[in-house]
Amino acid sequence: MAYKGIIFDLDGTLADTLSDIAGSMNHVLKAHQYPVHTVEDYKLLVGRGLDNLVTQSLPVPAQQPANVSICLAEMIEDYGKNCLVNTCLYEGIRELLDELSVRKMKLAVFSNKTEPLTHKIVAHLLGDIKFVQVIGARHDFPKKPDPAGAWFIGEQMGIPSKDIIYMGDSDVDMMTATRAGMYAVGVLWGFRTAEELMANGARKLLNHPLEILDFMA
Repeated sequence: MAYKGIIFDLDGTLADTLSDIAGSMNHVLKAHQYPVHTVEDYKLLVGRGLDNLVTQSLPVPAQQPANVSICLAEMIEDYGKNCLVNTCLYEGIRELLDELSVRKMKLAVFSNKTEPLTHKIVAHLLGDIKFVQVIGARHDFPKKPDPAGAWFIGEQMGIPSKDIIYMGDSDVDMMTATRAGMYAVGVLWGFRTAEELMANGARKLLNHPLEILDFMA
């Protein structure tokens, strides 16, 4: 099939953001004298938005809504200042996006990260790439895996869902793609396993970003 558009997840798909996320969350945890987590631990904590990340990072007795709100505000403030310290594109992403742009493929980014932070990272790393939409967590759309945001992007692209590839690295992304009626492609350079991706609807797995070009040929 000749796919006409691609929607990318951000964290774990386009960019390796894990070290900066872990650094900011651990800074908040240390400030409250809570136990911290390893960078590897955060692979299982990211993907469902910063509010969920903060909640799951806190000790269970500290997960009361009022305390979560305080820690979330602190996390957003710290991460906003430090979200580009170590964050970088994965190998092959720049080449992939350049080639897709040459092919006039319609591109978009859809993340569960707050929208201002999503825009900040995309603008810094990929400011020269023309995306139809760059969407993060915002009040007018529910978070992934709800497909509403993906459908909105498809409408803005002017492309039916069946003609759109959705690339991501987590169960949330594969569920979003499947529920939206898009072609679910799981990436193995991100934060989750092949088993998780396949179990949640991945129809194809990639070991390297440029492999998608062969699939689209």
